[in-house]
Amino acid sequence: MSGLSVDRDYLLGVLADLVRINSINPMLVPGGAGEAEIGGYVADSLARMGLEVRKIEPEPGRPSVVAVLHGSGPGRSLMLNAHFDTVGIEGMAEPFSAAIRDGKLYGRGAYDMKGSLAACMTAAKALAESGTLEAGSLVVAAVADEEYGSLGTAAAIREMTADAAIVTEPTALNVCLAHKGYLWIDVDTEGRAAHGSKFQQGIDANMRMGRFLAELDQLERDLRARPPHPLVGPPSLHAAMIAGGTGLSTYAASCKLQIERRTVPGETEAQAVGEIREIVDRLAAADATFRAKTRCWFAREPFEVAPDAHIVQVVDRAVEQVLGRKAAHVGDTPWMDAALLSAAGTETVVIGPAGAGAHAAEEWVDIESVVQLAEILVRAAEEYCG
Repeated sequence: MSGLSVDRDYLLGVLADLVRINSINPMLVPGGAGEAEIGGYVADSLARMGLEVRKIEPEPGRPSVVAVLHGSGPGRSLMLNAHFDTVGIEGMAEPFSAAIRDGKLYGRGAYDMKGSLAACMTAAKALAESGTLEAGSLVVAAVADEEYGSLGTAAAIREMTADAAIVTEPTALNVCLAHKGYLWIDVDTEGRAAHGSKFQQGIDANMRMGRFLAELDQLERDLRARPPHPLVGPPSLHAAMIAGGTGLSTYAASCKLQIERRTVPGETEAQAVGEIREIVDRLAAADATFRAKTRCWFAREPFEVAPDAHIVQVVDRAVEQVLGRKAAHVGDTPWMDAALLSAAGTETVVIGPAGAGAHAAEEWVDIESVVQLAEILVRAAEEYCG
């Protein structure tokens, strides 16, 4: 294995360029710029390195970029995955400045996760220019829409497979082996509208929802009291949004509650939704006027990979070579595209740079950790693909 070094100046230039491009996800912020401009920049940059580049655009203006570097012989394929959409910039003083202070580069997406994408591109450049990828292939997947529905990675999986993947979400250069999943669940209670003076006629959907919320509160406490997953902790839920009623002098005919349920590895969608439906069934059995419907309308699975998986061992060795220390295995609570890749049969692990401020008013990435990530990715690709 080579002691190949990465082009630090290139990395810093690309990272600054990426942060200066507005790529706010339009599903999160109406009128957001989306990924068209940044997708074009990444595609052009990777093509100039000699990679085979294609854009995957399942919805207009929402492209992802998949680029392949072929080794000199047959071998395994490794995907480096990073998303280039961001959340909004409300409250940010310098969302697109890419200013550097005290070893940190600032701006929306610097940490989540354009620093990671810059590392992936820099690793590909080092391997392309050196010709040290002796076998297999390296795939750089720069994807859209991770911050909302993961349109990009889902489309990339349909178009291309890889033997293994490194998702480069920020982890402070720790090796992440697990993360939580989540469900979005609606509960709608039904009442009967009537004048506020006609209690004999009205059925208050809001009051019925109150009964449900009391039971849901107990379930939430029960979830957090369960034996925790060793890497990501216990499951949880919260009552995110609620709306009901049409006027002060009218019994509410309906009330809608939207719940987010965070799942841990080993839990299923059916199990999590079933626990909420049990509450509805119990309340309906106790009172014939209690009517409610439950619907899970979006679900993402949790992720877990075994510590002895091949890709984990490869990344562990690369971390030790670059950082001079044993790789730390961790879990994380936010959902990542790692779960989609793993579910598609791609052995997947997560490692990314250090920083702070994901979705916050001030966001930055530690520059040295981005350089180190690029070096780790180079060494991991050389070993795994060969």
